[in-house]
Amino acid sequence: MTEKATINHEPVLPAEGKAELQEQAETKTHKRIPFWVFLMGVVFLLAGAAIGVFLGYRAGIELRKQAQQNQVIMEATYQYQLGLVDLEAGRYETARKRFEYVISLQPDFPGAAEKYVEANMLYSLALTPTPAPTPTLEPTPDLRGEEEIFNQISQHLVNKEWGQAVEAIQRLRDKNVNYRSVDVDGMYYIALRFLGIENVSRGELEVGIYNLTLAERFAPLDVEAQNYRNWARMYLSAASFWGADWARVVRYFADIYPSLPNLRDASGMTAVERYRVASIRYGDQLMTQGLYCDAEIQYRNALTIRPDAVAENAAAQAAQYCANPPNQEEAPEEIPPLPENTPTPAEGGDTPGETPSPTPESGG
Repeated sequence: MTEKATINHEPVLPAEGKAELQEQAETKTHKRIPFWVFLMGVVFLLAGAAIGVFLGYRAGIELRKQAQQNQVIMEATYQYQLGLVDLEAGRYETARKRFEYVISLQPDFPGAAEKYVEANMLYSLALTPTPAPTPTLEPTPDLRGEEEIFNQISQHLVNKEWGQAVEAIQRLRDKNVNYRSVDVDGMYYIALRFLGIENVSRGELEVGIYNLTLAERFAPLDVEAQNYRNWARMYLSAASFWGADWARVVRYFADIYPSLPNLRDASGMTAVERYRVASIRYGDQLMTQGLYCDAEIQYRNALTIRPDAVAENAAAQAAQYCANPPNQEEAPEEIPPLPENTPTPAEGGDTPGETPSPTPESGG
């Protein structure tokens, strides 16, 4: 019986071709990535995203707390200044409530406790009944001088003699409070507004704030006048922490000096000079705490204002300790004290009538 030969339709490859196909199949097998690798990648990606969200949340919380603290300080300063105005005007009960509110906002606010006691004492004295004086007959006042005083006020305003204009208005009101009251009120607003800005520019910050606040009783203050008053309040608030909280002083004057570098108070120290000195003092404090890298930043900030040999040496020492911290047993070298400061001369800064930068928002 003849067997039929089986026909194989598969192509016959040479030995070299089979070896090459087998090698390609093995290579594809080796290139497959296991499923657990993909799984681990997804896990790491989700973990990184979660950490980023958490850190962003924490940073947002800290920024919000700082903004709230700044807003509290600004409000306390504002109410304190209003309390001084009320105290000066004899509104003792209102002043007492304002100072009490300031203490509730910030118990350690400089001067608030003393002014609260003073307002309480004056308020108690005001409540004490006094015998009514015996009325006396007074002669009919002479009304011939009102027009003359009114013309003097107009001339003072034209000459930009704001202080003399205010004095003349007060004389006119003492003589006859009803004489052309609407016109006199408008003159009073103009004189007080420009006098307040002039006071702030000369370093009489408290007086300037007081005059601008009085002007506001006759009409709303314009943007320029509001800016002068707000910067003056910020300066006084920052200066109130001088020597007590260098970190806060540096932070406040860092906001003030770029806009009004020559803003000063009765001491004569400009905002830019206070920032420079406070940066050095804060750097010294950080050095004693072992925060050498942060101290170097403060010294460098001071040197951006003007060269200073003491600050330069302190910055070099801080940089050295930042790179190679000394042993805890070894105390860092004592930084020489800063020499007595002299006020920065007013060069090219703000001048009376110059519009300051927009007021920083509270809590910003």
